[in-house]
Amino acid sequence: MKKYDLTEGSILSHVKAIAIPSSVGFFFNTMFNVVDSIYAGQLSTDALAGLSLSFPIFFLIIAIGSGIGNGTSTLSAIAIGKKDVQEYHQLARNSLFMALFVGIALIFLAPFVIEPLFRLTGAQGASLSLGVDYTKTIFYGSLFFLLNAAINGLLASQGNTKPYRNFLIIGFFMNLILDPLLIFGWFGLPALGTVGVALATVIVQMFGTIYLAYRWMKSDLFDSSMLRKAKASLATIRALLKQIIPSSLNSATIALGVFIINYFVLLYGGSQTIAAYGAAVRIEQLILLPTIGLNVAVLNIVGQNFGAGKFDRILQARSIVTKVGLAIMLFGIIIIFPTAPYLVQIFNNDPMVIQAGTTYLRIEVFAFLTYVFLNMNISVLQGIKKPNFALWIGMFRQFLPFALFYFLGTTLNLGILGVWWGIVIINWTAVAITLFYTKSQLKKLESEMSPSVLSMESE
Repeated sequence: MKKYDLTEGSILSHVKAIAIPSSVGFFFNTMFNVVDSIYAGQLSTDALAGLSLSFPIFFLIIAIGSGIGNGTSTLSAIAIGKKDVQEYHQLARNSLFMALFVGIALIFLAPFVIEPLFRLTGAQGASLSLGVDYTKTIFYGSLFFLLNAAINGLLASQGNTKPYRNFLIIGFFMNLILDPLLIFGWFGLPALGTVGVALATVIVQMFGTIYLAYRWMKSDLFDSSMLRKAKASLATIRALLKQIIPSSLNSATIALGVFIINYFVLLYGGSQTIAAYGAAVRIEQLILLPTIGLNVAVLNIVGQNFGAGKFDRILQARSIVTKVGLAIMLFGIIIIFPTAPYLVQIFNNDPMVIQAGTTYLRIEVFAFLTYVFLNMNISVLQGIKKPNFALWIGMFRQFLPFALFYFLGTTLNLGILGVWWGIVIINWTAVAITLFYTKSQLKKLESEMSPSVLSMESE
């Protein structure tokens, strides 16, 4: 068995080989963001609030990158499962072209869209200006974010998540050095404040593009002659877009959801509460990190086995990653609940920020398990080329809050608590819908697969 072949061997071993490096990498990526938030908090509460308000706008880049990465990874994994190496290179050429095109477009859009988006949240004063300066700089480096997502998708489809892990670890330490140099102007450099936070991030992403490209060209499946023969193809681009658009829009709905949450947090709480929410989300992301690695694992294992027509292994992968994810989340709940105030205090010493962040985390733990059910099943659906559900459930989760938050916060007079409990209610409702839909699609897939394929799998 070739080491990039996920259609044979122990599924649990494949999950470990893919998920552990991926989770370690994303841990350092989250710590990267944590360091940014800590330094912003040292600048001022307004700077921390500005970064918190920037998250849904910055997340638009992440959403597009996630879509390109997931789309590339899914179709590349299916091509590998079918043993079609030429198709793999055709997908590679076209996904990289798309990343390049969209990245350049975002650079030109940045000056026109960012400040109006900030103002929609109700941001004003110092937090507005600091957040806009940070986000514009990030957009100018968006090209590197998107190229990194595409190249990582090409590597992850082979079951190889170690290069991206290495990049994220190295990037964390680079950022640890670059942040204070650029933010505070050490060693005679100009003090750039929140612009320095963003510029450090862009420099790290630029390094990542060079490193990941090198590692992909050294990977087992890469063939320079096949890549040269591959052409820009409307058919390939359409196939990629069918995967990319739902995935990107689903991620974009997450950004929209945070945008909505920010609106209601400012309505019911103010700048201290928004700073607390931003800090608490960073903590929450740390707990969710292992499940991100599991998402990568199940997407590529399911994709390859879908391409190979091995239905039983799709079911096994879904079952294994769900059980592992739930165990991790239960452990996270046990850790977060008693330690919440001490964790929030790392970011900001303001008593109001600590109290608000603690309240959020102690309510949000009741939603932790939902992220496992939602993310694992959405990844399975993407792996069997059913990506559209991710968009619809994403829209459900993000558009319902307007009515629910207002009802709980204003009609029932719960204020900010209505926002926090609203998140829990929406997520569990979405889980029920997702489980029902995924089960129906898997039954349909089983009936579509020929008996000969299933009998081959059982031999």
